[in-house]
Amino acid sequence: MKTVTLCADDYALDAAVSRGILTLAERGRLSAVSCMSASHHWREHAAWLAPLRDRIDIGLHLTLTGLPPLGPMPHLAPQGTLPTLGRILVAGVTHRLPREEVAAELQRQLQAFITHFGRAPDFIDGHQHVHLLPHVRETVFELWESHLKPHDGYLRSCHEPLGAIVRRGIEPTKALIIAQLSAVFTRRAREQGILINDSFRGVHDFSGNAAPHQLFSHFFQGEASRPLVMCHPGYRGTEEDELRDWRPREFDYFSSDQFAADLAAAGLKLGRLTRQPSDA
Repeated sequence: MKTVTLCADDYALDAAVSRGILTLAERGRLSAVSCMSASHHWREHAAWLAPLRDRIDIGLHLTLTGLPPLGPMPHLAPQGTLPTLGRILVAGVTHRLPREEVAAELQRQLQAFITHFGRAPDFIDGHQHVHLLPHVRETVFELWESHLKPHDGYLRSCHEPLGAIVRRGIEPTKALIIAQLSAVFTRRAREQGILINDSFRGVHDFSGNAAPHQLFSHFFQGEASRPLVMCHPGYRGTEEDELRDWRPREFDYFSSDQFAADLAAAGLKLGRLTRQPSDA
């Protein structure tokens, strides 16, 4: 039976998100959790994860949108709050992000992860995929080199082949844009021999028009040796969480017999992302 890494994003965003993710992880319904160490909840919520540190992959969800940064960012967050995704994307693709300022913040977020969790993360990715952007990805590779390489930690690639995206038919335009943004990042990771997932799934519009079962039964399909599926479960949280109505639906699905049936139908079991014998 093949393995899939099912990763819940946004841990530590608020208590409702974290508690929901923890419940699923404790039940064996997740194999990875990505943590927002920029959140002021991280210090407390990191301790909640301690019993799971050897059971699932626990990673760093680098954040450059929405939250207050952990240190001064006079160009990107002059009012003390990180900007919208739209502004970050435009600045990123036009190579206008302040690289030194961004690098300093990402270093602070990595150090906050280590300080409160007690060790380096198993992997690094980015909230809203910001780790893929020019003037961000360079620092991500530096963080991997200094802190993740010694224990064979991995990076999240967001590349998915065109054919797989088209066949799946779920938000193909959005998925194609993310895959294109990931092209340079993924190529460089492969050139450096960095462990990455070889399939990225889970992109949709969060509209609620499709039920989680309808979405994830498709995300579990496809040929890959190290597929990663991102998800966003949790309990219903604060009004500041734009996914507050969606997260409980994912939570209910991943708690259900239907989820187990969908995995079995795809010939999959949950597992941590590791190197395969063919990598040797």
